[in-house]
Amino acid sequence: MFQQRPHVRSTRRTPSRARRHAAATAGVLAVFALGTACGGGEDRGAAVPPSVSAAPAAGVVAPAKVEVIAGLTGCKAKIRTEADELREGVCRTEKGTYLITTFPEEKFKETWLEAARVYGGTYLVGTRWVVSAKPAMLEPLRAKLGGTVRKLTGVGPRANAS
Repeated sequence: MFQQRPHVRSTRRTPSRARRHAAATAGVLAVFALGTACGGGEDRGAAVPPSVSAAPAAGVVAPAKVEVIAGLTGCKAKIRTEADELREGVCRTEKGTYLITTFPEEKFKETWLEAARVYGGTYLVGTRWVVSAKPAMLEPLRAKLGGTVRKLTGVGPRANAS
């Protein structure tokens, strides 16, 4: 006879696969919205070859939490996505708004970047983290965080227009 196992309630809530997928999709869509708002017709050519540079102020930042990266940039991030694959926080400063996304493993960051490539845009990329901001903000942020500025190729009519 089949016996049902007793239900044990945990204090940690594990999101369902659909909820995690929705959170990851929301993150990519947020990047799309930021990328189109900040895109401004810049050249969307091939990705800039990666080369990691250390920022003197940051020392060794990554892998880090959203809150650590935000603190290094002089911001207190508001967490808006918390999933197994990524955490995302929004920073609003006088100089502009930017997103900080961290990943538990490098493979999640690479998957996220591959998905973002469809939309194009320019990002500051470090070990297990990405900052999404207007291109003019990325160099000052890189001076504080290190990482590499990467320009991703978009697809579609706008990406191919010169």
